[in-house]
Amino acid sequence: MLTCIANLSNDEVFTPPELANQMLDVVEQAWADSHNGASIWSDSTVKFLDPFTKSGVFLREITKRLVDGLADEIADLSDRVDHILTKQVYGIGITELTALLARRSLYCSKWADGEHSIATSFDHPDGNIWFTRRRSGSPRSLGRWLDDRHQPGRNESPHGPRDGTEGGALAASGRMA
Repeated sequence: MLTCIANLSNDEVFTPPELANQMLDVVEQAWADSHNGASIWSDSTVKFLDPFTKSGVFLREITKRLVDGLADEIADLSDRVDHILTKQVYGIGITELTALLARRSLYCSKWADGEHSIATSFDHPDGNIWFTRRRSGSPRSLGRWLDDRHQPGRNESPHGPRDGTEGGALAASGRMA
């Protein structure tokens, strides 16, 4: 399906899964070269950001590699998947629709905290894939967005209700690869 989406003609260019995997192979080799041969996919502390996520193909392929690479460290598959999705992979959708598409691809649900999501620890619907925009069209600073997002007791999408009727700002967090 993602290969088909990659061939659609519009203002957004979707990366075919084959190309995403070739690029991730380059990342893997560069990491190994600079980390004494260590595998990036076996490091549960590395975080990945797709700052222009559309279909979620990069995040999905990264997740697949991490699921295999972290098997020795986190034996239980459900715990491993939840760790990866909640602590290692992040995306910023370029539109609200692409953020929803990426969530569906990565979490198997358009809402990260939804009934069908394979991530079990999220307490907000966006998970780690965000799309929000300020009314002025300019993004808030990453630091301010994270401060606003992580206020105690906050349990809603940063762009408002789940029907997507309001705007906010874009961001991601963590030490990135």
